[in-house]
Amino acid sequence: MFTALLLLVIGSAMTVPPLVLDDFGDSLGVSTWGARWTGFTDRVMGGVSDMSVERHGDADTPHLHMSGEVRLENNGGFVQVALPLDGSGGPLDASAYRAIRLRVRGNGDGYYVHLRTDDTRRPWQHYAAPFEAPDTWTDVEIPFDRFTAQSLRAPLDTGALRRIGIVAAKQRMQADLSIASVELVP
Repeated sequence: MFTALLLLVIGSAMTVPPLVLDDFGDSLGVSTWGARWTGFTDRVMGGVSDMSVERHGDADTPHLHMSGEVRLENNGGFVQVALPLDGSGGPLDASAYRAIRLRVRGNGDGYYVHLRTDDTRRPWQHYAAPFEAPDTWTDVEIPFDRFTAQSLRAPLDTGALRRIGIVAAKQRMQADLSIASVELVP
């Protein structure tokens, strides 16, 4: 009995708690992780999509709101908010975690999470996983094994995460997405 109890206590002490990357509660716009979200569009490569990014300090649910028009002209087709994860100069080792959890509210459309690692050297390389954002606050959990490599062959290395992006892409659409939290879950 004592051995079983000791193993239970030791096992629970070894459990890794979720790692909150941002809960959008900082009034200065700095993430829990210590970096700032930036927004950009396909205009960096000649596209014509437009977007707006705003932080809302709602007492109940502070959040980041991304809105805009995704257009496909000029080989375009995305709007994105991204958070660097390598603020200390090295990549974030997320190998102790199995998934990303987002708290989102949107317009019912599909969006993507993009991850960049040490293996994604070119701007168009990333790992992507889709999710849907209903019109009420919802927790969305995306296991790392659902991410697929885009324009590269290397498997996702969760021990070397450099950036996370939340993206509206690949179709003409009106992006309307609010993000209340981003965390890694064991």
